[in-house]
Formats: sequence, structure tokens, C-alpha cells
Amino acid sequence: MILRPEQLASQLDKALAPLYVLHGNEPLLVLEAGDAIRAAARRQGYAEREVLVAGQGFRWESLQSAAGNMSLFGASKLVDLRIPNGKPGRDGGEALQRYARNLDDGVVTLITLPELDWATRKAAWFTALAEAGVAVELNAPERDRLPEWIARRLANQQQKASADALGFIADHVEGNLLAAHQEILKLGLLHPPGELSLDAVRDAVLNVARYDVDKLRTALLEGDAARCARLLEGLKGEGEAPPLVLWALANEVRSLANLRQGLDEGQQLQGLLKVERIFDDRRKQALQRALPRLGGAQLRTAILHAARIDRMIKGLTGGDVWDEFLQLCLRICAPARGTPARR
Repeated sequence: MILRPEQLASQLDKALAPLYVLHGNEPLLVLEAGDAIRAAARRQGYAEREVLVAGQGFRWESLQSAAGNMSLFGASKLVDLRIPNGKPGRDGGEALQRYARNLDDGVVTLITLPELDWATRKAAWFTALAEAGVAVELNAPERDRLPEWIARRLANQQQKASADALGFIADHVEGNLLAAHQEILKLGLLHPPGELSLDAVRDAVLNVARYDVDKLRTALLEGDAARCARLLEGLKGEGEAPPLVLWALANEVRSLANLRQGLDEGQQLQGLLKVERIFDDRRKQALQRALPRLGGAQLRTAILHAARIDRMIKGLTGGDVWDEFLQLCLRICAPARGTPARR
């Protein structure tokens, strides 16, 4: 069974499932979900807990042994398996499939994984685990949903804030959900329950944003020029290597140009996405949203612009590389002539 993160709490109020699988790109959310499952297990009488970490040299037979090795008092048990790299290998995959087919009574198993790519989520071992128990994907909220996430966290401590204040917090913790969690807790310590003013938020919240090129790619596809400018400034301040930034931007521009050309020639989008080897659902959706506002000529010009930046990085021509990155982003964020502007 696949559950959305918000469905987990109500599921834990019932009799526990025999198996839980947690995975996602946000360690804070994975940790919190794991803590919730462990707490529910204690409440429901699972007094024993055994932690296994599937690192190099891990003996997979120990997983089945842990499930069968009950105490003399017959207490129910939680088997807590962590697979830090998310790749159990051939032996591990086969062991996990056998384990999923033979879950023991009186044992709840919690398996924690990192973010999984599309191919791993289709692997036989992961499919077997998800079908035998409950699987929850825990990813950081997208930038446009971050204020809503912050508002829910504030509400848990009987506080609320205006849209401007929520946006201010989101801007200053972007890409760093653990820092966002800490800043929200700090607001709970500094201020009583109730409405938080924008000034109070500004005084309390530190600039703890963490920038990375993947977020820049997302902002580019979303046509969010202001966010692109902010992310580029952050990447420059953190000393990010210009060739990596160019690779990220140029990769998206080339994909968009190839997709646009194919669509203009009457080809089907799904087939074009396969040719471009774009399998991640979130990236597919972002590209599909971006394509209607972009024209072929606009994208061909952007490719030439990226080539000019490459020459600048190599010292073959003059110019400010970071300013050119911004100009390239603005070129992609702006709708083609005759295309309605993004609201």
C-alpha cells in the first residue's frame, strides 16, 4: 500500500501494519515519520527493538534472524532496518523479497531508505515491500508549497503568520528544511501563541538558505525569474563552480529545445520524453508546464547564449559569467511573443 505522508498519522492510530517502508529526499521528514512509527509501536506493546544497518558486508540472513529471534517473554518486536545507500544489491533484493513473503506475527518491520530513482521504485524488491506493507515517500515540499508547510508547523505550536511573513521565512530557509524546522521552533520559544508579525519574524529568522543547482533548474522551468536571480546570487556567494551551473542550465535548455522541435513537427510528447530519457515524474511535469510558453526560436537563441557562456568560462571571450547566467535565465523565463505571461 502506498500512503501519502499526511495519511500516515491516521494509519498509526489503528493496528500497525506488519511492514513500513520510508523513503524520500528530505531526511528530516523521513526521521520524523520513523519516530512516529517507533512511538506507535511502543504504544501498541512492541517492547523490543532491534536496529540493523545494511552497509558494506551486511549479512542479509540476519534480517530474517532478527524477526525470528523473539525474547523468552514473547514480547512483540520492532525490526528497524536502515539501508543508507538505497541499493541492497542482488543478494539483498532477493532477501527482501523473501522477507516480504514471510512476515512474522508479532513483528513490525520498519525499513528506511534515502531518495529512490524511478528505476529503483520499479525494482522487484521494492514492489514486494510496498505490496506487503505500507510505503511512504517523504520529499521536501516544492518552493511554492513551502509557506503552506511552514504555516502547518506554526499551527502545531498555536501560532500563525501572514502570507508575507510566511514568504519571508520560506525565502530564508529555502533548500534547508531542518533549518526551517529549527527556525519555527525558535519562533515558538520567542513568542507566545497567536499571530506573528512580519517584524517579529524578520527579527528572529536567520538567513539559512541552502542553494543548489537542482533548485535553479526547477525555478528555470517554472519561469520564476525572481527566484532564479536569488538562487544565482546564493550559488555565487557559496562559490559554486560556473561549469556546473552552466551544465544544469544548458541541459534544461537543450531538453526544452528538442521537445519543442518534436512537438512542432507533430510528434507525441510522451515519445519525445522517452527519447530524451526523462523519466522522473516531477521533471516531466515541470517540462510540460514550461513548453507552452516557449517558442523554438527563443530556445535556439538560448542554446547559442549558453555556448557563449561556455567560451567565457574557458577564457576565450570576455564578460561577467554570473550576469550572463542571469540573462540566460531571464531569456527562458520570459514567454515567447504571443504567449501569455506567467501569472
